[in-house]
Amino acid sequence: MHRLFVAIRPPREIRSRLAGAATGIPHARWQTDEQLHLTLRFIGEVDRHRAEDVAATLGGVHHPAIEFALDGVGQFDRKGRIEALWAAVTPHAPLKALHKKIDQALIRIGLAPEGRAYLPHITIARFGRAAGPIDGGALAVPGLTSGPSLVRDFCLYESTLGSSGATYTIVARYPPG
Repeated sequence: MHRLFVAIRPPREIRSRLAGAATGIPHARWQTDEQLHLTLRFIGEVDRHRAEDVAATLGGVHHPAIEFALDGVGQFDRKGRIEALWAAVTPHAPLKALHKKIDQALIRIGLAPEGRAYLPHITIARFGRAAGPIDGGALAVPGLTSGPSLVRDFCLYESTLGSSGATYTIVARYPPG
């Protein structure tokens, strides 16, 4: 089985800015440079044949190059516990349009539609259960902004879960067109 997702690999200047913010927050498990991505669509576990269908279908998604910038931070909570810290990106409209095109293409080959509302972001840290409750004020990352960066490709990634976290491998790149 292959655990897949579609994402944008942030440009070096954005990854560098994110790496500079990776400090000073208790219990944070910071994402490595190789783990930084902006998810466009989570697919999940599929067999080899379905993975090949996904890769071929994504090749038919026409899209322009996209420009985005970092614009602060946010967090995902579950039952009062912070699970992840993420970098906000702007503008949302081009990323949401690409997400919609990808989702529609995957629906056409039989995958279920995305079940959650799409919020463009880059996860920068995760928090395990052992972290316990975290004061939201402790999650401040002042000045996490950037100028716009141009991104041409989106990628199909495979995620492999291991004892030290997930490893992400780019399976295919899809240039604008």
